[in-house]
Amino acid sequence: MWLGWVQLIAGLVFLIIAGEFLVRSSVRLALYLKISSLVIGLTVVSFGTSFPELVVSLNAALGGHPDISIGNVVGSNIANLALVMGVSAIFFTMTVDRSSVVIDWPLMLLSSILLIVFAWDLKLELWEGAIMVTGLLAFNIWVIRESRRENKSQSTDEDFQPASSNIIRTLLVFGASMIGLIVGADIMVDGAVSIARGMNIEERVIAITVIAFGTSVPELATSLIALYKKEVSISVGNLIGSNIFNILGILGVTAVIQPIDVNPEIKFNDFYWFLGIPLLLYPVLITRLKVSRIEGILLFGTYILYIYLVI
Repeated sequence: MWLGWVQLIAGLVFLIIAGEFLVRSSVRLALYLKISSLVIGLTVVSFGTSFPELVVSLNAALGGHPDISIGNVVGSNIANLALVMGVSAIFFTMTVDRSSVVIDWPLMLLSSILLIVFAWDLKLELWEGAIMVTGLLAFNIWVIRESRRENKSQSTDEDFQPASSNIIRTLLVFGASMIGLIVGADIMVDGAVSIARGMNIEERVIAITVIAFGTSVPELATSLIALYKKEVSISVGNLIGSNIFNILGILGVTAVIQPIDVNPEIKFNDFYWFLGIPLLLYPVLITRLKVSRIEGILLFGTYILYIYLVI
């Protein structure tokens, strides 16, 4: 049991360090490519912080553990909004870009609804996965083109002004940061699963709680670091983009490679939280364009309640 705790702490340290360098390199990359920090958060950063979920879900599906595969994604998306956004808002007021509220958030909701519709027969098939992956590719191509067309950049920190001569170094740092996130998440999840199994908890509960929390730590670390550096667009974009990527990318790719059986408990219990939290939060965002400390406390409390009910 003690080894599990060592892995848990070591993985967390890895994730915090990697998250720091990921934010730095992402902003430099955004400026060099002349696309907004929001788009970088929605695309490359969200992909990087979601890689742990992809690795976990693919390995679980191929290893005959569908509850872990889909439970990890559903639990991670709940954690991203209730836990990560909640904790982030407690420490820093999160101002949300209007385009995120008008375009990106509804797309995240549509992705969530699409997953529920596809999974309603308790199976994610190859053709359904192909549709999801196609949707993800179309979304990313569109947001990048729109940002390049507007030719805007939202960063104001002179420290992050890149020169063409150091773009290779920036790409190397970005790549190393993503590898660090994957390694850190892998170590942390191994430790968390070891602890959870020592307590005789079933796979779905492990996936929804321990594994989902472990694979959401990159988003938490990246969001807090981005907010501390006043890169709000990266923080919010990372969470929205990560949720879209989790649904369309991770489950889409996994279903194409290995169709996924869906546990009825996920259908009749977890999906309500999975869709309900972003639906309830949307009116707050569209009217105020920010998540305050009070809302952050409420989101965090909602996550604690959800975990309590699951366990």
